[in-house]
Amino acid sequence: MKSTRTSSVVDPVRFLSPLRDFLRTESAGAVLLAASAVTALVWVNSPWSESYDSLWKSRFAFSFAGYGLDLDLRYWVNDGLMTIFFFVVGLEIKRELTDGHLSDRRSAMLPGIAALGGMLVPALVYLAIAGSTNLRGWAIPMATDIALAVGVLSVARGRVPSSLRAFLLGLAIVDDIGAILVIATVYSTGVTFGWLAASIVGVALVLIVKFLSARSVTLYVILGGVVWLGLFNGGIHPTLAGVLMGLLAPTTPHHQVEYIDAEQTEHVSTHSSAASPHGASVSTVEWLQHILHPWTSFFIVPVFALANSGIRLSTDGIQDAVSSPITWGVFFGLLVGKPLGVLLATQAAVRSGISDMPEGSSTRHVIGVGSAAGIGFTVAIFIAKLALPNETDLANAKLAILTASICSALLAGLFLRSNDQAGAAS
Repeated sequence: MKSTRTSSVVDPVRFLSPLRDFLRTESAGAVLLAASAVTALVWVNSPWSESYDSLWKSRFAFSFAGYGLDLDLRYWVNDGLMTIFFFVVGLEIKRELTDGHLSDRRSAMLPGIAALGGMLVPALVYLAIAGSTNLRGWAIPMATDIALAVGVLSVARGRVPSSLRAFLLGLAIVDDIGAILVIATVYSTGVTFGWLAASIVGVALVLIVKFLSARSVTLYVILGGVVWLGLFNGGIHPTLAGVLMGLLAPTTPHHQVEYIDAEQTEHVSTHSSAASPHGASVSTVEWLQHILHPWTSFFIVPVFALANSGIRLSTDGIQDAVSSPITWGVFFGLLVGKPLGVLLATQAAVRSGISDMPEGSSTRHVIGVGSAAGIGFTVAIFIAKLALPNETDLANAKLAILTASICSALLAGLFLRSNDQAGAAS
């Protein structure tokens, strides 16, 4: 019985390669994300636009032991389903910090510094343009949509050094950490300490269960629900429960699988024995990420895009957007601030000797990666909804995010696909 059970568990993750699986899933998910955004735009500007609004305003109630939640469908998506998305983000951060690109101090320095530049400069660009109009929107252009950014790199894959993928991944992860900290500290209001204490108790119980090496998924889900409810009612954005649970996920071995490390075998011929899978112990973090990441990339993020990308495009609306400093602050923050911040920070790190340029890359490549990081779609819209309660301001910010993301993707493709043999020597 024991061997049968082990075999059935191993099959779903028979050839597990964390980096390759992550990049491949993000690239494919980017197609669905873009399709969902286009669908929302077409739907909300069609004769059936009322059905779009009616769908996302549908209310769903949940009650248990005398406590209930009655929220509309868009709220369940943004604060419920997106918690799972942030859980996977937390898992990826945990894996990278413990056994990935951010585990080695020197290797983590360059993408970390580049990410900080890529957050600071866009925020300054926004403040310079729109700070006097709406100060709360400064964090919107800080965000990077890792799915779409990786998708752009995948299109240009044959023309860019493989080191850039690791550089972009590390940059995006540090960017995610920054966005999470901003959401937790800036956009959480009216804290209720009783409920916050309940979430702290939930986290403490997770630590105890983890110390006791309990493997019950149901138990972790229940405790995660307690943390979520505590944050939801305590005035802290509840999606942070997903990040906390991801960071608290155990790194202890889950089971044995045939494991391929894409980072070690990338330059090895597929006919070589060195490229063959080998027996290895897969941590709970890697196993959870392998199981849940396709769900977030192929379902949750596309549904989020469908629920939040419905921008009504009218002459009056476009004129209002064009005349709004918020629109231009977000637009130039993403399109110009991101690549400029990444480039300046990278050059500062390299010239000071803190770190080295990604192997085989050039200044043109760094600008391309910075432009890809300017695709801020999912998390930028998420932050915009928290920062801009006014519907007109939010619509203007969404339009700026959409257009800046498209322009950033085109710019990234131009820089990354161009032949840069001369620049590689720089």
